[in-house]
Amino acid sequence: MPDSPALTALLFGPRGCLVEAGPSPHTAQPTPGALQALDWLHRQQVPCAWLDEVSAADADHLASPLPGWLMALHGGATPWPAPDACWQALMALKTHTLDGCVLVSGEPRLLQSGLNAGLWTIGLATCGPLCGVDSQQWQSLSPQEQERKRGQATLQLFALGVHSVIDHLESLSDCLADIAQRRLKGEKP
Repeated sequence: MPDSPALTALLFGPRGCLVEAGPSPHTAQPTPGALQALDWLHRQQVPCAWLDEVSAADADHLASPLPGWLMALHGGATPWPAPDACWQALMALKTHTLDGCVLVSGEPRLLQSGLNAGLWTIGLATCGPLCGVDSQQWQSLSPQEQERKRGQATLQLFALGVHSVIDHLESLSDCLADIAQRRLKGEKP
């Protein structure tokens, strides 16, 4: 993204976005494209964190397959969709401006929190609660059922007000490039 405005920070909702349940109840595994996207962002020196409304024990479980440099923030005094959690995460990342800050999640309440905080938001259509299946279950669906679930989730995400919708993190870099172009044209979240 040469000539594109720099990203200031990226926030993620972990469940369904970065991690999903593993083969046993106490394991988590990265979602398709999650580790590659995080590696790309780390090489670009974009500060990143994930935030969720979970206990410390659940946070450790969620973070287990993720890189150690990725900041994890959990809990919080004010429940979503209040913007506080997003602002606290950005302060923890030492972000000095909202310009160029992006939230990526499939969780509608967290996305609403990001919108309330003034962030760019990217909704995930095929992973997360709106789709209701993990990546393995997704692969077992017929193409017609995949399209139906994707379409329903996409409509719900855009109705919420998100700025962009992608299927999964494998499409993140192209989506961020699109947001950069929109920012160059003067668009604000």
